[in-house]
Amino acid sequence: MEHLSVRLTSLSSSATLAMSQKSNELKAQGVDVINLSVGEPDFFTPDPIKAAAKKAIDNNFSFYSPVPGFLDLRKAIVAKLKRENGLDYTVDQIIVSNGAKQSICNTLLCLVDPGDEVIVPAPYWVSYVEMVKLAEGMNVILPAGIDQNFKITPEQLEAAITPKTKALILCTPSNPTGSVYSHDELEALADVLARHPQVVVISDEIYEHINYVGRHASIASFPVLRDRVAVINGVSKAYAMTGWRIGFLAAPLWLARAASKLQGQY
Repeated sequence: MEHLSVRLTSLSSSATLAMSQKSNELKAQGVDVINLSVGEPDFFTPDPIKAAAKKAIDNNFSFYSPVPGFLDLRKAIVAKLKRENGLDYTVDQIIVSNGAKQSICNTLLCLVDPGDEVIVPAPYWVSYVEMVKLAEGMNVILPAGIDQNFKITPEQLEAAITPKTKALILCTPSNPTGSVYSHDELEALADVLARHPQVVVISDEIYEHINYVGRHASIASFPVLRDRVAVINGVSKAYAMTGWRIGFLAAPLWLARAASKLQGQY
């Protein structure tokens, strides 16, 4: 007898992976295809990183790692966030996961109860809405067309928030549009969120260094939101390490501890 859970059957297959598979099939047939599906950099992992990985293998870094990640790695992430983003975290606020995708899913599973609403600006990365479904939440889609450079406005955000709103997923630089929120645009959104203390911001910043319009800004930099922003980042895009599966969550201590508890079970 085959019987799958409603949790699984409610999910859609990844459109990104389906497109990538089709692209590979066409390439195998000799078709000249430009694959715009997966966010795969067009360069290789830098040689110093590969050399360090080989050295780690020789030094027997082959046992179970701590649930939140190796301490040295978390210290390096803390230093990166301070150096590049002006954000202050402790190592206990950093949780390293199997890619930024797991970091986002961990965060949603820690926050969302059945029926809770999660605001997702559109266009969006296809996995966001499926992760919300997995957490038994309700997606609230905010369309942002080319006329507004694919970025939501403070007025849209204010109108979308209800007493059931638990989180906002904000991706900048955006996947899939490439649009980047400026410091002033983020500040305007932060002013709205300041009036709704129940809303946690999941700030997906994995494309931080693929930015051609100016300096990256993080919504975590605004003091009014400091204790309710979950910063998601990793090494996949900036360092061409998509297959290495190294992402991280930087979050308030209460959320980081919850994510570590969850990750310890899967």
